[in-house]
Amino acid sequence: MLSTTPPGTDALSALSLTATGPDFRYDMQLQAEGPLVLHGDQGYSVKSETGQASHYYSQPFFRVTGQLDLPQGPVAVTGQGWLDREWSSQPLAADQTGWDWFSLSFDDGARLMGFVLRDGGAGFTSGTWIDADGTAHPLPPGALQAEPLELATVAGREVPVVWRLMLPARGLDVTLRALNPGAWMDTSVPYWEGPVRFDGSHAGRGYLEMTGY
Repeated sequence: MLSTTPPGTDALSALSLTATGPDFRYDMQLQAEGPLVLHGDQGYSVKSETGQASHYYSQPFFRVTGQLDLPQGPVAVTGQGWLDREWSSQPLAADQTGWDWFSLSFDDGARLMGFVLRDGGAGFTSGTWIDADGTAHPLPPGALQAEPLELATVAGREVPVVWRLMLPARGLDVTLRALNPGAWMDTSVPYWEGPVRFDGSHAGRGYLEMTGY
Protein backbone atom coordinates (compact mmCIF):
# COMPACT_ATOMS: atom_id res chain seq x y z
CA MET A 1 0.00 0.00 0.00
CA LEU A 2 1.29 3.46 -0.91
CA SER A 3 -0.11 6.57 0.77
CA THR A 4 0.80 10.17 0.00
CA THR A 5 0.85 13.49 1.83
CA PRO A 6 -2.29 15.60 2.37
CA PRO A 7 -3.77 17.76 -0.43
CA GLY A 8 -2.00 21.06 -0.98
CA THR A 9 1.50 19.64 -0.57
CA ASP A 10 3.88 18.01 -3.06
CA ALA A 11 2.30 14.56 -3.34
CA LEU A 12 5.68 12.93 -3.96
CA SER A 13 7.72 14.73 -1.33
CA ALA A 14 6.82 12.29 1.45
CA LEU A 15 5.44 8.78 0.99
CA SER A 16 4.52 5.84 3.21
CA LEU A 17 5.08 2.39 1.71
CA THR A 18 3.80 -0.82 3.32
CA ALA A 19 3.43 -4.43 2.21
CA THR A 20 2.64 -7.77 3.84
CA GLY A 21 3.35 -11.33 2.70
CA PRO A 22 3.28 -14.81 4.27
CA ASP A 23 6.72 -14.42 5.87
CA PHE A 24 7.40 -10.69 5.91
CA ARG A 25 6.02 -7.22 6.39
CA TYR A 26 7.59 -3.84 5.82
CA ASP A 27 6.68 -0.28 6.70
CA MET A 28 8.83 2.38 5.03
CA GLN A 29 8.85 6.17 5.10
CA LEU A 30 10.23 8.00 2.03
CA GLN A 31 11.28 11.64 2.28
CA ALA A 32 12.44 13.53 -0.83
CA GLU A 33 15.71 15.40 -0.36
CA GLY A 34 15.85 16.87 -3.87
CA PRO A 35 13.51 18.02 -6.65
CA LEU A 36 11.55 16.05 -9.21
CA VAL A 37 13.54 15.48 -12.40
CA LEU A 38 11.98 15.85 -15.87
CA HIS A 39 13.69 13.69 -18.49
CA GLY A 40 14.24 14.71 -22.10
CA ASP A 41 12.71 18.01 -23.19
CA GLN A 42 10.81 19.11 -20.07
CA GLY A 43 9.56 15.57 -19.53
CA TYR A 44 9.20 14.54 -23.20
CA SER A 45 11.62 11.63 -23.55
CA VAL A 46 12.43 10.47 -27.09
CA LYS A 47 12.87 6.71 -27.53
CA SER A 48 13.77 6.23 -31.21
CA GLU A 49 15.09 7.93 -34.32
CA THR A 50 11.59 7.73 -35.81
CA GLY A 51 9.94 9.68 -33.02
CA GLN A 52 8.61 7.22 -30.44
CA ALA A 53 8.55 9.00 -27.08
CA SER A 54 7.10 9.05 -23.59
CA HIS A 55 6.34 11.51 -20.84
CA TYR A 56 8.77 10.68 -18.08
CA TYR A 57 9.82 12.09 -14.71
CA SER A 58 11.60 10.78 -11.61
CA GLN A 59 12.08 11.47 -7.94
CA PRO A 60 15.58 10.02 -7.45
CA PHE A 61 16.31 11.65 -4.08
CA PHE A 62 14.27 9.69 -1.55
CA ARG A 63 15.74 8.97 1.87
CA VAL A 64 14.18 5.74 3.15
CA THR A 65 13.73 4.68 6.78
CA GLY A 66 11.55 1.99 8.27
CA GLN A 67 11.22 -1.54 9.54
CA LEU A 68 11.24 -5.00 7.96
CA ASP A 69 9.45 -7.69 9.98
CA LEU A 70 10.79 -11.22 9.38
CA PRO A 71 10.13 -14.55 11.11
CA GLN A 72 13.33 -14.08 13.14
CA GLY A 73 12.28 -10.62 14.26
CA PRO A 74 12.15 -6.93 13.25
CA VAL A 75 15.00 -5.25 11.37
CA ALA A 76 15.42 -1.48 11.18
CA VAL A 77 16.45 -0.37 7.69
CA THR A 78 17.66 2.79 5.98
CA GLY A 79 18.56 3.51 2.39
CA GLN A 80 17.85 5.43 -0.80
CA GLY A 81 14.81 5.31 -3.06
CA TRP A 82 14.13 6.23 -6.68
CA LEU A 83 10.61 6.59 -8.11
CA ASP A 84 9.85 6.71 -11.85
CA ARG A 85 6.64 7.61 -13.64
CA GLU A 86 6.43 7.16 -17.40
CA TRP A 87 3.56 6.85 -19.87
CA SER A 88 3.07 6.77 -23.61
CA SER A 89 0.44 6.03 -26.26
CA GLN A 90 3.12 4.69 -28.62
CA PRO A 91 4.65 1.22 -28.73
CA LEU A 92 8.31 0.71 -29.44
CA ALA A 93 9.48 1.24 -33.01
CA ALA A 94 8.88 -1.74 -35.30
CA ASP A 95 12.54 -2.81 -35.18
CA GLN A 96 12.97 -2.39 -31.39
CA THR A 97 12.87 -5.59 -29.34
CA GLY A 98 13.18 -4.31 -25.77
CA TRP A 99 15.15 -2.05 -23.46
CA ASP A 100 17.93 -2.02 -20.88
CA TRP A 101 17.40 0.68 -18.24
CA PHE A 102 19.98 1.84 -15.70
CA SER A 103 19.73 4.09 -12.66
CA LEU A 104 22.93 4.92 -10.77
CA SER A 105 23.29 6.90 -7.53
CA PHE A 106 26.85 8.08 -6.99
CA ASP A 107 28.56 8.66 -3.66
CA ASP A 108 29.08 12.35 -4.52
CA GLY A 109 25.29 12.88 -4.76
CA ALA A 110 24.94 12.91 -8.55
CA ARG A 111 22.61 10.50 -10.37
CA LEU A 112 22.34 8.95 -13.82
CA MET A 113 19.32 7.57 -15.63
CA GLY A 114 20.14 5.89 -18.93
CA PHE A 115 18.60 3.42 -21.33
CA VAL A 116 19.23 1.39 -24.46
CA LEU A 117 16.38 0.57 -26.86
CA ARG A 118 17.63 -2.51 -28.69
CA ASP A 119 17.16 -2.95 -32.43
CA GLY A 120 18.96 -4.77 -35.19
CA GLY A 121 21.90 -2.36 -35.05
CA ALA A 122 23.63 -0.28 -32.40
CA GLY A 123 20.38 0.56 -30.61
CA PHE A 124 19.07 3.93 -29.40
CA THR A 125 20.58 5.28 -26.20
CA SER A 126 19.73 8.33 -24.15
CA GLY A 127 19.26 9.41 -20.55
CA THR A 128 19.77 12.18 -18.02
CA TRP A 129 22.73 13.22 -15.90
CA ILE A 130 21.44 14.65 -12.62
CA ASP A 131 23.64 16.91 -10.49
CA ALA A 132 23.62 16.52 -6.71
CA ASP A 133 21.36 19.61 -6.47
CA GLY A 134 18.84 18.08 -8.88
CA THR A 135 19.81 20.00 -12.03
CA ALA A 136 19.03 17.75 -15.00
CA HIS A 137 21.23 17.50 -18.09
CA PRO A 138 19.53 15.53 -20.91
CA LEU A 139 21.94 13.31 -22.82
CA PRO A 140 21.93 13.45 -26.61
CA PRO A 141 21.24 10.16 -28.41
CA GLY A 142 24.38 8.04 -28.52
CA ALA A 143 26.24 9.85 -25.73
CA LEU A 144 25.74 6.93 -23.35
CA GLN A 145 27.46 3.67 -24.28
CA ALA A 146 26.34 0.34 -22.82
CA GLU A 147 28.12 -2.95 -23.50
CA PRO A 148 26.93 -6.32 -22.14
CA LEU A 149 29.89 -8.32 -20.81
CA GLU A 150 28.49 -11.53 -19.30
CA LEU A 151 25.31 -13.55 -19.78
CA ALA A 152 23.43 -15.77 -17.33
CA THR A 153 20.75 -18.34 -18.10
CA VAL A 154 17.61 -17.07 -16.37
CA ALA A 155 14.18 -18.69 -16.87
CA GLY A 156 15.54 -20.42 -19.98
CA ARG A 157 16.79 -17.15 -21.50
CA GLU A 158 20.24 -15.65 -21.94
CA VAL A 159 20.22 -12.36 -20.03
CA PRO A 160 23.16 -9.92 -19.64
CA VAL A 161 23.91 -9.55 -15.92
CA VAL A 162 27.27 -7.73 -16.19
CA TRP A 163 27.51 -4.46 -18.14
CA ARG A 164 30.06 -1.81 -18.96
CA LEU A 165 28.49 1.66 -18.93
CA MET A 166 30.37 4.65 -20.36
CA LEU A 167 29.59 8.35 -20.60
CA PRO A 168 32.78 10.03 -21.85
CA ALA A 169 31.44 13.58 -21.39
CA ARG A 170 31.25 12.94 -17.63
CA GLY A 171 34.30 10.72 -17.31
CA LEU A 172 32.09 7.75 -16.46
CA ASP A 173 33.37 4.23 -17.10
CA VAL A 174 31.94 1.61 -14.73
CA THR A 175 31.23 -2.11 -14.68
CA LEU A 176 27.85 -3.14 -13.28
CA ARG A 177 27.16 -6.58 -11.76
CA ALA A 178 23.75 -7.89 -10.76
CA LEU A 179 23.46 -8.77 -7.07
CA ASN A 180 21.00 -11.56 -7.96
CA PRO A 181 21.41 -12.74 -11.56
CA GLY A 182 18.19 -14.76 -11.26
CA ALA A 183 15.96 -11.75 -10.52
CA TRP A 184 13.38 -12.65 -13.19
CA MET A 185 9.81 -11.28 -12.93
CA ASP A 186 7.45 -13.85 -14.42
CA THR A 187 4.53 -11.45 -14.90
CA SER A 188 2.16 -11.05 -17.86
CA VAL A 189 5.02 -9.13 -19.51
CA PRO A 190 8.08 -11.00 -18.18
CA TYR A 191 11.23 -9.01 -17.52
CA TRP A 192 14.38 -8.82 -15.36
CA GLU A 193 14.96 -6.21 -12.66
CA GLY A 194 17.17 -5.87 -9.63
CA PRO A 195 19.93 -3.98 -7.81
CA VAL A 196 23.49 -3.84 -9.13
CA ARG A 197 26.91 -3.05 -7.74
CA PHE A 198 29.40 -1.14 -9.84
CA ASP A 199 33.04 -0.14 -9.77
CA GLY A 200 35.41 1.85 -11.95
CA SER A 201 35.55 5.61 -12.37
CA HIS A 202 32.64 6.25 -9.96
CA ALA A 203 31.36 4.60 -6.78
CA GLY A 204 27.79 4.15 -5.61
CA ARG A 205 24.83 1.86 -6.07
CA GLY A 206 22.37 1.19 -8.86
CA TYR A 207 19.44 -0.63 -10.39
CA LEU A 208 18.88 -2.40 -13.70
CA GLU A 209 15.72 -3.29 -15.64
CA MET A 210 15.71 -5.33 -18.87
CA THR A 211 12.86 -6.40 -21.16
CA GLY A 212 12.54 -8.37 -24.37
CA TYR A 213 14.86 -11.29 -23.54
